[in-house]
Amino acid sequence: MSKADELQKAILNNIPDQAWLKDRDSRYILVNEAFIAACRLPENKIIGKTPADVWPQEWGLEYIDTDRRVMEQGERLRYEEQRHAEDGTLRWYDTIKTPIRNQAGEVIGTTGISRDITDRKLAEQELLASRTQLRELSAYLQSVREEERTRISRELHDELGQSLTAIRIGLDVLETQYARQDTEWLNNVHGLKQIADSTVESVQRIAADLRPTILDELGLPSAIDWLLESFSERSKIAYELLLPASTQAFHRDISTAIFRIVQEALTNISRHSHATSVVVELKEGKDFITLKITDDGQGMAAGMHLKRGSRENGLGLVGMRERAIMLGGKLKIQSRAGAGTSIEVRIPKAPKAAFAAEEKPAFPGEQK
Repeated sequence: MSKADELQKAILNNIPDQAWLKDRDSRYILVNEAFIAACRLPENKIIGKTPADVWPQEWGLEYIDTDRRVMEQGERLRYEEQRHAEDGTLRWYDTIKTPIRNQAGEVIGTTGISRDITDRKLAEQELLASRTQLRELSAYLQSVREEERTRISRELHDELGQSLTAIRIGLDVLETQYARQDTEWLNNVHGLKQIADSTVESVQRIAADLRPTILDELGLPSAIDWLLESFSERSKIAYELLLPASTQAFHRDISTAIFRIVQEALTNISRHSHATSVVVELKEGKDFITLKITDDGQGMAAGMHLKRGSRENGLGLVGMRERAIMLGGKLKIQSRAGAGTSIEVRIPKAPKAAFAAEEKPAFPGEQK
C-alpha cells in the first residue's frame, strides 16, 4: 500500500460513519473500519469486490445501480436506506455518494459515506405516534364536548326556559287580576316581566350558542344561514351565502365541524377584520365537501401563519385546522394585508379517524 493510500485509509478510519472509495466498475478500493464492521467481512474479502459480492444480491445490485447513476450524472446523490444489523434489528442510514474526477475532469469512481440515523428515525416515529395519540384524544374530547353542549342546551331550553315562561305567564295573570290601579305595583310587575323576558332571551341565546337545534333538525345549510343572519344583525356586516342546488344529509361530525369552523371564522371577522362583507360558499362534490369563507377586511399582518399557532394568530385558527384534520380534511388560509382573507376547508364526505390525516413516515427502498 502506498503512502497516499495509507493516508487515505487513516483519514477514512477516523470517520465514525461508514466510508468507502470505489472505481468505475463499482469495485471497492478503500473502506474504513466502520464499513468493515457493518459488512461483517474481513477487509481482504471486500477490496476489489463489487457490492454484489459483499452484500446480499438484491442490495448489491441496487448499490451498483446508484453508483452508475452518480457516475453518469456526475452529481452527488443523497438518500435514506434500511439495513438489518447483526442482531436482526432494522436500522436506518443517511447515505451520500459523490463522483470522483481525475485532473481532466473525467469521472473515475465514487466515494460514499453512510451515517446511522436510527435514533433520529425512532424519535420521529415516537413523535408521530405521540401526535397521533394527542389528535385522537382531541377528537374524542371534541365529541364529548359537543354531546355535553347538546345536553346542556336541551336542558336550558326544555327546563329553565319553560320555568321562566311559566313565571312570565304568572306575571301576566297577576297584572290582569289586580283590581286597583296602583301605579307602583304595576310598575314592579312590568319590571319583573321585563326581567323574565330578558332572561328567556338570554337562555335561548345561550342554548343556541351551545348547540343550535336547527343544526340537528334542519341540517347544516339552514344552520349556517341562521348563523350568518345572527352574525350580520350583531356586527352590521353584510353577508352572502352560496349553497349547492341540493345537498344530502351530512354525517353529524362533519356538520358539527363545518358549523364550528364557520362560527369561529365569523367571530374572527367581527373582532379583527374590519370587513364590510363576507361570502360563505358551501360546495358538495362526489367525495368531498368544500367550505370557503371570504371577507373584504384588512387581512392578516405580514408573517402571520396558521402553523405558528402563536397568541398573535389566535388559537381559533389552530382549532379550525385541527377540526378539519381530525376528519381527514385540510384547511388553507390565503390573506394579504389590506386585501381580505379567504379560508377554504376541504373535508371527505366519509369522516376519517384522527390518525388517518397523519402522514406515515416513508423510507426509500434499501439502497446504497
